[in-house]
Amino acid sequence: MTARTPATPTPPPALLALDGRTALVTGAAGGIGAACALRLASAGARVRALDRDADGLVELVHTAQASGMSVEAVVCDLEDLQGAEDIAAGADILVNNAGVQLVRPIEDFPPDAFRRILTVMLEAPFRLLRGALPHMYEQGWGRIVNISSVHGLRASPYKAAYVAAKHGLEGLSKTAALEGARHGVTSNCVSPGYVRTPLVERQLADQADAHSLPPERVLTDVMLAGQALKRLVEPEEVAEAVAYLCGPHSSIITGATLTMDGGWTAH
Repeated sequence: MTARTPATPTPPPALLALDGRTALVTGAAGGIGAACALRLASAGARVRALDRDADGLVELVHTAQASGMSVEAVVCDLEDLQGAEDIAAGADILVNNAGVQLVRPIEDFPPDAFRRILTVMLEAPFRLLRGALPHMYEQGWGRIVNISSVHGLRASPYKAAYVAAKHGLEGLSKTAALEGARHGVTSNCVSPGYVRTPLVERQLADQADAHSLPPERVLTDVMLAGQALKRLVEPEEVAEAVAYLCGPHSSIITGATLTMDGGWTAH
């Protein structure tokens, strides 16, 4: 038997190093957005943390500064679409995270609320892409990470606007991947199940009313009913997935969805 030539040892994974990169994270005052802002800043990125919650941004900046990280607060309501597009100029990394939720049957869903949710969660990401892509294309490198949801892949009752927006965001992300590929720009979605955030906590009362259940049963009987793993996703877990998609070993990954749903979509 011929001896086999030993394989060349695989080098250890490169550390995530984003020194010199500018990252824009929306919905950054808390929850997933804050976790993403801090994770990217810890890798050396200069982070623009965008939110309409000025007080939350102040707290985030203080947290970052205490650890020697660079985070700049940008107070902006994403319904100001031109303002959002202008702010995105010069970003090397764009994390579309901001989200709004309202739980109502379709026949009772306020049209103004439906419009606002689609504006913040679908039209604003489009405008942010418009603002960020010229710089990314010019330098031949860019990373777009869209925080979608299991609701970008599956529907649930009483969430018409949120489900519509997230399904649209998945499609927008894939289109950006196809257009950006020849420019060195990747575009992907991270699609978690229910994450331990204020947005989810606020849903408990709405879901309890919609399903005629006491709030304490909503989490186990409604929100996590479809998951194999019966726990909430932690914001830091989502942030690590975002960081991976910005790192050196993910340059071939584009037009994809990284699902973090505890087995929900395995059914």
